[in-house]
Amino acid sequence: MKPMLPIEEYFGKLELVHSFYGAMPTGVSVSETGRIFICFPKWGDDVRFTVAEIVEGRLQPYPNLESNLNNPSDITMTFISVQSVIADGRGTLWVLDTAAPNFSEPIKGGAKLVAVDLKTNAITKVYTFAEDVVLPTTYLNDVRFDFRVGKSGYAYITDSSSNGPGAIIVVNLENGNAFRRLNGEYSTSPDPYFLPKVEGEILMNRNTDGSTSPFRMASDGIAISPDGKNIFFCPLTSRHLYSISTETLRDRTIPDSNLRYHVQYWGEKGASDGLITDAKGNVYAGDYENDSIRKILPNGMMETIAHDPRILWPDTFSIAPDQYLYVIVNQLHRQARFHYGKDLRQKPYSLLRIKIDELPAPTF
Repeated sequence: MKPMLPIEEYFGKLELVHSFYGAMPTGVSVSETGRIFICFPKWGDDVRFTVAEIVEGRLQPYPNLESNLNNPSDITMTFISVQSVIADGRGTLWVLDTAAPNFSEPIKGGAKLVAVDLKTNAITKVYTFAEDVVLPTTYLNDVRFDFRVGKSGYAYITDSSSNGPGAIIVVNLENGNAFRRLNGEYSTSPDPYFLPKVEGEILMNRNTDGSTSPFRMASDGIAISPDGKNIFFCPLTSRHLYSISTETLRDRTIPDSNLRYHVQYWGEKGASDGLITDAKGNVYAGDYENDSIRKILPNGMMETIAHDPRILWPDTFSIAPDQYLYVIVNQLHRQARFHYGKDLRQKPYSLLRIKIDELPAPTF
């Protein structure tokens, strides 16, 4: 009888919340009342609606189907390709529309940040961006909010461009004024020495014609401290974690050339897509190379709270009032673009959760 050989240990009690048998999801957000919202960017799948709510176990277009039917004659009030949805804890769902299906150049005037009232399910505010903010290379990825500064608060958005400068876009929610910070800096750029390895294979662009190129994406994950004073962020193709004071980001008297000196380096945390913070200031980050979820404490110490073969590319996180950490798992690395045109994803994609016994970081 052959002896049983030791195998890798997996841990972390994950629960399945929802299975997706259609388009691939990227974003999740749980509201203060427990409503769950999902988004589906248009990356080649048959996306019938780019924003949805899970209602009694089924996906329903949100806020309605009409808003999800892109209308070229009214691109500010209809969604084109949504990458992120964020419930702000005070009755609003924010929708971040890249306006860049299949990572194309953003449709002019279509990239936007949209506020939807969760009581009326109606769009109440739309913020669009000037051409010096959303560049031809821009891919709006994720957003965090703080309503304790200014008259109406601020939003902080990552530009995760694959062929242009990464940045953090700062938006004054009172007047819509927006500007780029850390534009093309090392901390918002792909790590040129990083070689991602997922499921034992180097992750790179592998085209149908047989050509290959490195996989490179800029600043992606973003999280805000519970007091709103610091932003944590990371490029998608990097293992590094950075932070910067939000006051510094908003202070345009500090030249862009000097802003890099205000960035704090937190060390390696694994290669992450999404980030989130809880009410105690802990940062949660995925590790897509190792099927894991990390927790970085305010003192910089790090622990792994889940390591499970089902965590095939942890994308976006959300912390709910039930003190669970929700995570979208979507097999992003198995897409056809990385495998010479062969789609290796296996449905269903999943929304998982793990009990962390912590509340979401407040925004107001």
